[in-house]
Amino acid sequence: MSDPVLHSESVAVVTGAAAGIGLAVAEEFAALGMRVVIVDLRADRLDAAKDRLAAAGAADVLTAALDIRDGSALAKLEQEVTDRFGGTDIFVNNAGIQPGSQMFGPEEAWRAVIETNLWGVINGTRAFVPGMIARGRPGLVINTGSKQGITTPPGDPAYNVAKAGVKAYTEALAHELRSGEGAHLSAHLLIPGFVFTELNANGRSEKPADAWTPEQMASFMMERLRARDFYILCPDNDVSRDLDEKRMAWAMGDIIENRPALSRWHPDYAETFASYIKGE
Repeated sequence: MSDPVLHSESVAVVTGAAAGIGLAVAEEFAALGMRVVIVDLRADRLDAAKDRLAAAGAADVLTAALDIRDGSALAKLEQEVTDRFGGTDIFVNNAGIQPGSQMFGPEEAWRAVIETNLWGVINGTRAFVPGMIARGRPGLVINTGSKQGITTPPGDPAYNVAKAGVKAYTEALAHELRSGEGAHLSAHLLIPGFVFTELNANGRSEKPADAWTPEQMASFMMERLRARDFYILCPDNDVSRDLDEKRMAWAMGDIIENRPALSRWHPDYAETFASYIKGE
């Protein structure tokens, strides 16, 4: 049976799509013959991305250079997509940044991360999803989260807070859609593993052996979208799903067992955690 959304008649909009995960996801849609809209702040990268999607098979490609922190700019784009293509069937909130943060570091860094990684998702959803509901066709909303938003490891608190917010927001969106007029739509939380992109290259030009390429992750995403998974939990060449599940269960166990916060990294629990991971 053909998929009701993942086919050539659909229109897909992807933010943060000039490179990396966003471009790889857009290329998957292009390969199905969709009309694809790619959004990115880096205007100089969009033409090359457009050419790549056209070569992959996109029926048409529209580019938009805008800042997802600007809700009004996203609303204008939604109207442009509707005028040109008739509406949106797939919306991917993927754009994000990770400049690094410290608990008592510069406020500007915190605001930049939260306004982009969390408010960007909220802005995109509010701009596009009402029109998708009104369109009345089956559709998908895909928000890029992070394992850091679930296990919240120490070291980058602003990023963790933003991605934890994306998880909670997407869960609420899924419930809202299935419970109301938007029941023909579904929401999905994309949770990448270690994917080698410009965001985490840190000066490296060669992909580390334990990382996936963006294309591997995008292919896995498509497989799980066809199964309509809500939590699209991606492995990589180092971390299996089984290990991810154990780490996430331990994080929730901090509450249930009344352990210290982030006990996985607490010296008093190092041996216990290691034994737990080994299944002892």
